[in-house]
Amino acid sequence: MQGVTGSGKTEVYAHLIDAVVQAGGQVLYLLPEIALTSTLITRLKARFGEQVAVFHSRLTARQRAELWMGLMERPEAYPIVVGARSALFLPFQRLELIIVDEEHDPSYKQQDPAPRYNARDMAVVLADICGARVVLGSATPSMESAHNARQGKYGWVRLDERFGRSVLPSVRMLDLREAYKRKRMQGHFAPELLEAIDRTVKRKDQVILFQNRRGYAPVWQCELCAHVPSCDHCDVSLTYHKRDHSLRCHYCGRVYTPPTACASCNSRRLRMIGLGTERIEEELAIHFPQLRIARLDQDTARGKQALEKLLSDFAEGAIDVLVGTQMVTKGLDMERVTLVGILSADQLLRYPEFRAHERAFQLMAQVAGRSGRRTDPGEVLVQAFDVAHPVLGFVLTHDVNGFYTRELEHRQAHNYPPFSRLVRFTLKHRDEQRVADAAQALVERLRPHFNDRVLGPEVPGVAWVRDLHIRNILVKLGRGHHASEKDEVRSAFEDLRASETHGRVRIIADVDPI
Repeated sequence: MQGVTGSGKTEVYAHLIDAVVQAGGQVLYLLPEIALTSTLITRLKARFGEQVAVFHSRLTARQRAELWMGLMERPEAYPIVVGARSALFLPFQRLELIIVDEEHDPSYKQQDPAPRYNARDMAVVLADICGARVVLGSATPSMESAHNARQGKYGWVRLDERFGRSVLPSVRMLDLREAYKRKRMQGHFAPELLEAIDRTVKRKDQVILFQNRRGYAPVWQCELCAHVPSCDHCDVSLTYHKRDHSLRCHYCGRVYTPPTACASCNSRRLRMIGLGTERIEEELAIHFPQLRIARLDQDTARGKQALEKLLSDFAEGAIDVLVGTQMVTKGLDMERVTLVGILSADQLLRYPEFRAHERAFQLMAQVAGRSGRRTDPGEVLVQAFDVAHPVLGFVLTHDVNGFYTRELEHRQAHNYPPFSRLVRFTLKHRDEQRVADAAQALVERLRPHFNDRVLGPEVPGVAWVRDLHIRNILVKLGRGHHASEKDEVRSAFEDLRASETHGRVRIIADVDPI
């Protein structure tokens, strides 16, 4: 079900749930991040009362065990289960409907530890086992689901208009190149965005500002020799967090004391480069000291109570501006939000990964959809240097299908999903030469069977994490009847693990990685 933001997908889900419950069946309602869906759970409980059970990792072991045993012994008492991806493994006995809301969201993919599964795909498998039906819902479907719908493999229902008198927000690009050239920038804000924030708050409406990077500044650099402090255990620069005056590694979590002088040349001329949510919050407070500003990212959402209070305050109008990472792009249905600002669109588009454009489009389209969800028209302002980028053009016109048509052409030309299946091997070891040799041996084992469909071994952008050196290998499998190819990949994987020479290298296989 492809429905624009605010089209009433949740109301459709509620009617489907009601029909199944009335017939004595069970429903599994999957959400990408349970922490951000308190408003949805409140709506479901208001409609279905105590029939709604919730399952996610923030519950205590006792609460999870009670739900598990209840589903085993009294399935009729738990007709509706709302949960994150792990809820797939609950012991349903009368499962008739699975709803995967925001099915495009990468949070459905289990990255680490094993099993590395995608809950969206496993929902289809589970439904097949149980004889249940599946509804995949999103305003911006994943490329795989969109392709399956276009090919007729999935039924395809579209909701192309918002519910009631609400209309899609107007989107406007703000050219940062021009603004910097004319020296019009005020900190990291274009003047048009500041004016729009002022105008919105004065009429008692609310604002969401999206920047997909937490912390204060991603880089702390010496002005003389350009040295950047990095983690002692990972090949990554440290991010400055002003709230507790610390430098943090966002890969291993280690915390360091910020230096007062450069470790390389001893200069005291240090500067902060880049833009995180913490810095936006501070700059905004300087421009508008009277505003009530809050921040929603992994640093502020650590405790369940803190997160629920923040979202409750925002819903009640106690917060004027909410600054956040991708956490603000999903699950927020606030009637007074009429302005959304995207601060660094280029940063989303320049990620070195074949899904970068898809992910950037989804994030921008989803956060834009938070604006103007009731009667008042919404506005979206996108700050970018490359305002002529074709992906931004699709965001500007809310053209989901146009974007997918263009992106599918690129995927087909380069044989990427949905036109192939991927298997990524990640090799790790403390000795760099040993991991490099093992990766080369695996590639030589695979190449005679897959030729140029084996990519690598590749040294990733962050090639050293938690004292382990990393190499990646990507294998493209053909769609359809490719059992022999899967057997060949499995055989190569097992042979390397059993090898006396390379057996000590840790090797991780991830099918359909995101």
